Amino acid sequence: MKARSPRIDYSAVRPHWTKNHEFAHHQNATSTIPTYIEPYLIKVMNRAKEALPEREVELRQMIDMFNIQEGQHARQHAVFNRRIREFYPDILPLEMKLKAELETFLETKSLRFNVAYCEGFESMGPPAAKIWFEDSDEYLEGADYEPVAMWKWHMAEEFEHREVCYRVFKRLYARNPFTWIWNGWLYRIYVLRFVLKHLGEYTNEVRKVMVKQDRRNMTPEELAQSRENMGAVIDMLKYKLLPLIKPAFSPFYDPAKKKTPRGMDEYLARFDKGGDMGRDEPVGASA
Repeated sequence: MKARSPRIDYSAVRPHWTKNHEFAHHQNATSTIPTYIEPYLIKVMNRAKEALPEREVELRQMIDMFNIQEGQHARQHAVFNRRIREFYPDILPLEMKLKAELETFLETKSLRFNVAYCEGFESMGPPAAKIWFEDSDEYLEGADYEPVAMWKWHMAEEFEHREVCYRVFKRLYARNPFTWIWNGWLYRIYVLRFVLKHLGEYTNEVRKVMVKQDRRNMTPEELAQSRENMGAVIDMLKYKLLPLIKPAFSPFYDPAKKKTPRGMDEYLARFDKGGDMGRDEPVGASA
């Protein structure tokens, strides 16, 4: 894991940044999540770090770098999202609802639940990285540079730190075979299902607001194309993304064993200090 600061100018970002506008809106809706969930992840991991034994030096260091990366994700998406919100201001109440729900989890739920929620969210990172690097060419052909660069950088780093929350959860709540079944696998699956439903419903609602606004002034031909595009996005989620998430439900799941998506390492290297898409100034985490 490394600290990186992307060099991306979002000042001219447009919501319809690729030919399939509904695909763009699905990603625009998803982009609103990191603005709120990344600070939540940082707060939970800081609490978990305090709960870890002092001897867990390596894992504690991994948490520190995880937090730096997640803090940068939140900052980049916040700038991108401000541009999207200029065109679709009605998504803001939904964003505030998500923010409030995450704050409620911090205030009312156990550390075990919150760590499991983080792990459930992070388990979606490797599948999403594979989609972005290996299975999205038809959606990204002719797409604007900035959103694609942001998403590929973000998903590559999600893959890079894919095992941090898993290791923290396992170290705190499922250290041995006697605690693995109940505290580990079964509880993790329970919260993973909750995460998928919680964030899936949120994403659908935000996407629906943007698509509905677009469709108000469409011709019959444009409306038919919009519906066809939306069908393609739903099929992608159903037949490409969900099967990749399915292994996370296994009691033998281990994110460290995930295969690196094709071309990811080379692309991510471009955001390192000195790379053509990276800045040299230091970055840090914020909660």
